[in-house]
Amino acid sequence: MSVSRIPARISTRAAFAGGIALSSVVLLSGTAFAHVSVQPQGEAAKGGYATVNIKVPNERDNASTVKLEVNFPLDHPLASVMPQPVPGWKAEVTKSKLDKPLELHGKKINEAVSKVTWTADGSGIAPGFFQTFPLSLGQLPEDVDQLVLKSIQTYSNKEVVRWIEEQKEGAEEPQNPAPVLKLSAASDDHHGGGATAPSATATASAGAKAGHDGKAGDHEEKAAAASSSSSSSDTTARILGVIGILVGVAGVAFGVLAGRRRSA
Repeated sequence: MSVSRIPARISTRAAFAGGIALSSVVLLSGTAFAHVSVQPQGEAAKGGYATVNIKVPNERDNASTVKLEVNFPLDHPLASVMPQPVPGWKAEVTKSKLDKPLELHGKKINEAVSKVTWTADGSGIAPGFFQTFPLSLGQLPEDVDQLVLKSIQTYSNKEVVRWIEEQKEGAEEPQNPAPVLKLSAASDDHHGGGATAPSATATASAGAKAGHDGKAGDHEEKAAAASSSSSSSDTTARILGVIGILVGVAGVAFGVLAGRRRSA
């Protein structure tokens, strides 16, 4: 065996290993952003009100997301679900009759929101992008630790992805997991929602004038919390993924060049 060929073989193996590492980084960074999820702005306390973001990434290369349907459990109904306007999207709130009426602020409520549907007025969510859909929720149930918000994502090529699979304890994450809103322990004032920002307050006030009584409107204002922490964390994760890709590419290039120089 020629001594001059040994470095070349080593560099080839290094390049192959680098390629595998690079592929792993790409795959892992892709799956990390593939799920429709729900993220609270501040606190989502039992018995209180909260502002949450439904985060929808586009995981297709050749189609845009043009419709999203988020379903709410009627076994733990929410009397108030108000979407914040999102440019380029039309929101529709659907209510259903309850077998057992709710009591909220001394009033009996016979129906609750069963789903919210967003439909794109324009191009929707393009490949490589994501969109958040803010919601004001309340009053959150006190007898459960989480709410499962089964969602349906529709693409411009008519493909439908159903994010409805519930996570089973001790099992691997399902392929299409349903978004889950974790509820924290009940707070003393039952308002929840964290700090209130001016923009979110204006949205809650508008919703209160649109059909909620004064007390519910006050709760919505206190519940609203404008926070971009979820977006910043996603940006950080994307940056780390890009850095990993660049490191992998650099490793492959270095291995190939080193092998050629030694062979020469």
